[in-house]
Amino acid sequence: MDQLLTGRADEGLAEFLRYENVAWYQDGAVRILDRRKYPTETTYVSCTSVEEVRDAIHDMVTQSGGVKIAAFQALRLHAHQAGGLNSGEEIEGLRHAAQIVANARPTTAPQVMQMLGSIIDKAANMDASLPFAAAVDQAVMEAMNKRYHDFRVIASYIVDQLPDHPRILTHCFAELLIGFVLLIAKERGLCLELICTETRPYLQGARFTSTVGVQTGVPVTLITDGMPGALMSEGKVDAVITAADVISMDGYVANKVGTYQIAALAHRHHIPYYVGGYPSTKHPFGKDIVIEKRDPEDVLKVDGKRIAPLGVKGYYPAFDITPPELVTAISTVDGLKGPNEL
Repeated sequence: MDQLLTGRADEGLAEFLRYENVAWYQDGAVRILDRRKYPTETTYVSCTSVEEVRDAIHDMVTQSGGVKIAAFQALRLHAHQAGGLNSGEEIEGLRHAAQIVANARPTTAPQVMQMLGSIIDKAANMDASLPFAAAVDQAVMEAMNKRYHDFRVIASYIVDQLPDHPRILTHCFAELLIGFVLLIAKERGLCLELICTETRPYLQGARFTSTVGVQTGVPVTLITDGMPGALMSEGKVDAVITAADVISMDGYVANKVGTYQIAALAHRHHIPYYVGGYPSTKHPFGKDIVIEKRDPEDVLKVDGKRIAPLGVKGYYPAFDITPPELVTAISTVDGLKGPNEL
């Protein structure tokens, strides 16, 4: 195993969330778990250029937090291909590579570019005699460890709010947030039950969230995207927890489409809704968040098989935006905050 995988911050998490099972650079390629096929098949897409990593992200080979991990590894790929020392020319080339991979998904592009920029700045400030690839390797690993450490902290603030036997509803795949919520709850002896929506059309909840729940050893119930209101009305949900693709500085939450209606239902039934993540200084206002529109054909199919007759149109906004009045609190590395306190 790669020497960089020592001293890692993903210890104890579900196998699905371990670094090398998300995306990892080694032997001249970035190896990305193909989440379009998982868990039916465990296969990896091998990318030998930054452009191939960009295409894999755009084509949904990886999603959620996996996008950021793949983007980090793309920097390592470029650095190892460039060779040389840590000079200004190589740093500029790395910034260009970062732009290419960050723009694969427009909604999260500003935030991803900000993360990649921080890694590049750190690599640029290392010893100039250090080989370029080694500097980028070190900066990427520090960024990955920090991200995982941060989400453990963010998750802990949410777990602090939960009862002893919480029934948690989540939507889509909250990646590190839900992974650490489940792990910390287990460490504290909370008898947590996880309810996850299937999350059409890519079924991230059915395939990924449920996998993390099973691998962590907590009871998991899968429901369709239209069932949250029914469960809430029956008193079967104690809290809603999601991550966010973007949290604007005025408290709006962009997350997988369907989150808004779940938040509205939770508000109607007086159920707390907690969001975890990094508020984005690149998004001062929710109204300025760009919502990515994906291929409408995806809505007309399940697992590649068409479910609607010819002539039917689809519509697929990848995200929706939940206003701050429907959010109980946003958990950040600095603690739990009201959405208007960011």
